Amino acid sequence: MTDPVTVVIDPLEAHLLRADTLRVGLVVPVSGVLGLLGPCAINCAMLAATEINAAGGVLGRPIELVLVDGGRSPGDVAREAAGLVRAGAVQALVGTHASDVRVAIERMLGGRVPFVYTPPYEGGARNPGVYFLGEPASRQVGPGLDWLIDHRRAKRWFLLGNDYVWPRLVHASARRHLKARSATVVGERFVPSGTTSMTPLIEQLAAVRPDAVLLNLIGSDLVAFNRAFTASGLDCARLCGALEEHGLLAIGGDTTGELYAAMGYFGSIATDANLSLAERYIGRFGPAAPLLNGHGHGCYEGVLMLSALAARAGSLAVRAIEAVADGTMIASGRGDLTLSGRHVRQRVYVGRANGLDFDVVTSA
Repeated sequence: MTDPVTVVIDPLEAHLLRADTLRVGLVVPVSGVLGLLGPCAINCAMLAATEINAAGGVLGRPIELVLVDGGRSPGDVAREAAGLVRAGAVQALVGTHASDVRVAIERMLGGRVPFVYTPPYEGGARNPGVYFLGEPASRQVGPGLDWLIDHRRAKRWFLLGNDYVWPRLVHASARRHLKARSATVVGERFVPSGTTSMTPLIEQLAAVRPDAVLLNLIGSDLVAFNRAFTASGLDCARLCGALEEHGLLAIGGDTTGELYAAMGYFGSIATDANLSLAERYIGRFGPAAPLLNGHGHGCYEGVLMLSALAARAGSLAVRAIEAVADGTMIASGRGDLTLSGRHVRQRVYVGRANGLDFDVVTSA
C-alpha cells in the first residue's frame, strides 16, 4: 500500500489503472486563468493519497488519482468528469477550481458520486453528495473588511471581480457587511476572465479614489491587476479573496503594507500541525516544490475528507455517505475540520503581504 500514487494525466487512460483501486477524479486547473494553482494542488492531493494508502487505503483499496483539467470552460470540464463517472473510470471527485465549473459538474453528475469541493465558495444551497471545505462568502470577507475599517479607516470601498457566480455573491455579502459598518461602496466592476488590459480599471479607481478595493479577481487576472496597480502609483488598501502564495510570487511580492488576503489557510500558519505538514510535503517533493498555499492545501484536505466519509459510511454510495456525513472529521494543516450540513466551519485568516510571504494580522 506504500507504492507511489499514480496520477493519470490523460483521463482517457483511466481504464488502465488496476481494477482493485479507488479511482478519484482530481479536478484542478492546469490551464487557463487559474493554471498556476495546478502544480501545488496535484502535489497536495498526491501527498494525501500516499498517506492514506500507507494506512491501508480506502475500504481496503489504494487510491489512484485521475487528473481532469478544471481550467477549461465549465461545460467541457463537466462533460469530461461526468463521462468518466458514467464509464466507471472514477468513483468520486475532489476539486479546486472556479465555482461556475463546480455548478456545471453538480448539474451534470446529479449526485451519482461523492464530490468534495475545497476552495472558498459563494454559499447557498448544498446538494446531496457535494461537500464543501472552503469558506462561504458570508464568512470569508467579514474579518478582512472589519480589520481594514478598524485599522486603516477604510470607509470608501470599490468592489472589483471577475464576472461569474462567486465574485457576484461575495460582493453581495460585502455590500451588506459594509452597510452594517457605515461604510460605503463608491464603485463596482465585473470583468470577463482573461481580461488583458487593466488600464481602464486603474483609471476608474483613480477617478473615485477609494480607501480600499475588494478584489475578487482570480488567477492571472489578479496577478495582472496587482502589477498594474503597483506601477500606477495609486495608494489604497487591497483586500483579495483568492490571493495565495503563488499569486503573490507572480506579482513579484509586495512591500507596500497595503496588500491583504482573506483565506482559510496560509503556508505560514505557525501551528504544530502545519509545521508537520510542511515537513512531509518538502520531504516528498523537495525544497523547490511549489509553495504550500490555500488552494493546494484544500486538495490535501479534500482527499482526506473523501477517505473519511467512505470509511464512516463503509461505502462510496452517496446515499450511505449522506446518512453519516455530519460529524465526519479530519485533521489538516489548519486544524481539525468537522462536516455539518455538508460544509465545515473554520477560522478565516487575514494575511498582509510582506515581500513574498504573508503575515497573519487577524483571524476569526
